[in-house]
Amino acid sequence: MKKVAIIGGGFAGSKIAKSLENDFDVTLIDTKDYFEFTPSILSAITDPACLEDIQIMHTHYLKKAKVIIGRAEKISGNEVFVGKRKIKFDYLAISSGSKYSFPFKEHDALITSRANRLRNHYEDLHNSKNVLIIGGGLSGVELAAEIATKCHDKKITIVHAMDRLIERQPEKASEYAKRFLEKKGVKIIFNELIKGNRKVRSKENFFTDRGKKIESDIAFLCVGITPNSDFIRKSFPKLVDKKGYASTDESLNLKGFRNIFVGGDVTDIKEEKTAQNSIEHAKVIASNIINLERGKPLNKYVHKERAMILSLGRHRGILTYKNFVIAGIIPSMIKRHIQNKEMGSLKG
Repeated sequence: MKKVAIIGGGFAGSKIAKSLENDFDVTLIDTKDYFEFTPSILSAITDPACLEDIQIMHTHYLKKAKVIIGRAEKISGNEVFVGKRKIKFDYLAISSGSKYSFPFKEHDALITSRANRLRNHYEDLHNSKNVLIIGGGLSGVELAAEIATKCHDKKITIVHAMDRLIERQPEKASEYAKRFLEKKGVKIIFNELIKGNRKVRSKENFFTDRGKKIESDIAFLCVGITPNSDFIRKSFPKLVDKKGYASTDESLNLKGFRNIFVGGDVTDIKEEKTAQNSIEHAKVIASNIINLERGKPLNKYVHKERAMILSLGRHRGILTYKNFVIAGIIPSMIKRHIQNKEMGSLKG
């Protein structure tokens, strides 16, 4: 039976592993022992109990595949090096994701320590009065809304370098997010940067590049997404660009390698790094591995504009599709349906 190694157990890696485990000798390599529905992770900061609904151990949804907890360090020939271990493969799928500031994604954490750290943030937040959120993109807006709708005693400030929130979305979505947050008492500072050491958590005063002083008992850094591609760069230096994205061809192969595929956040495909796109990558990669075995042509990945949902607490949200925007309760209901469907597909 041919061997398939998969690096990363997020949306792409988990789907590929589950799709192929009955027909291949599959090994999933991940720095954590569970899959997590990361679009809903911010809810855990104000309600740690929700972790039970958005996490599942890899060994619970994979019936045949082997799971190795560790960090891929290098690829050489037909082997992946994980610490002192060598995992041989005939096919390799790289879906190592990206680094976000804690608590949005976390590496080198088992499920218990992840939960404990989020509970610590819950306690820190509970004991804080002044909350600073650095960055007004998708994560910053969702975090501000989560705290503002559940912790009414907090003074929340967003510092955003751009002239509007979620600037890659339509202006109507930006304006709705701004009105919603300001109605909840959130102060938004546009066109300014936080100076000095950007700590995720810091009980100290922060200053903007225009000299504005901001009091903070707890601060969250919501900027700076970096692909987890160090091991790819170490193995194939010419195939990783300056931002850390791996060169990916139209069939989602790592360029120049017919048996190595790339999916999820680490690809250099010009599109939003979303769960939906990662799932579509997984479908193409899994089918192409099967096609290679059967001597069939490879399928091409075709980027499509897909709807995006931003949560504003539990009961409100914004859905955008191209220039179409829906705001209110319906997007939040759709997001909960997607979460339940995705987690149900793994648990079932």
